[in-house]
Amino acid sequence: MRIRCRRDDAPSKAAVLKAAIGFVVFVLTVAICPPANAQLPSSLLPRNLSPWGMFLNADIVVKAVMIGLAFASVVTWTVWLAKTLELRRETSRARARLRMIQGRISRAEAVRACGTDTDAVAQLILSTAVEVDLSDGVLDDSFKERAALLLERVEAAMTRRVSRGVGILATIGATAPFVGLFGTVWGIMNSFIGISESQTTSLAVVAPGIAEALLATAMGLVAAIPAVVIYNHLVRVIAGYRALLGDASARLLMMISRECRGGPPLQRAMERPVVAHEAARIR
Repeated sequence: MRIRCRRDDAPSKAAVLKAAIGFVVFVLTVAICPPANAQLPSSLLPRNLSPWGMFLNADIVVKAVMIGLAFASVVTWTVWLAKTLELRRETSRARARLRMIQGRISRAEAVRACGTDTDAVAQLILSTAVEVDLSDGVLDDSFKERAALLLERVEAAMTRRVSRGVGILATIGATAPFVGLFGTVWGIMNSFIGISESQTTSLAVVAPGIAEALLATAMGLVAAIPAVVIYNHLVRVIAGYRALLGDASARLLMMISRECRGGPPLQRAMERPVVAHEAARIR
């Protein structure tokens, strides 16, 4: 008796494909996950993977990198707060002084209005008074050239004063990612060493070390990105502040030019000894 198989009894392509997929999933599960009766050493069991837990379980070198990056982040925000308050105060004072000398006021009256103030525009005004004393009250073309050079020096000095501490933001922004990357590389090296010592490729062994290593890179980016943004912002604000000082210098030069043409009579700065003292300190 012959038994003939009908075409309907042959397995379909969909059934073969499902069987193949199931077999692949089974093989991957056996290869990655340890058997139920296999117990890992207690040191290789999954650890606390919260940021604080990863920091506590990290290698001493990775911990040092994270602490350094956290300190750099604190420095960044401290510089931002301090320089923002300083620049806001100095810009407000410079604008007030600029409005004063833009009115119908002589250079001598502006010098008296400054008194013993130490803001930038006041130092520009007082410096011209000192130069008048040194020139014996002779205002000629050479005096205008000397006054222009003096105002340029004082303007640069005042800009440097408000720029102190800003450069550290550029350093943090440039180096923090690489410091974090160093911590990541070191942590991954330790993870591979742990894999070779435990002779297992279980994710429970690999994941904690890699997560701790990647946390260093994350902290590097957290420190670097605000530093770069804050640095660019402060540079723009300082540029605007220096533009105000440039406007004040130009206004003072116009006052001197009018006096050279026979404007209001000069008042010697020797009558104001405190002016000479304050301006000489800046020079």
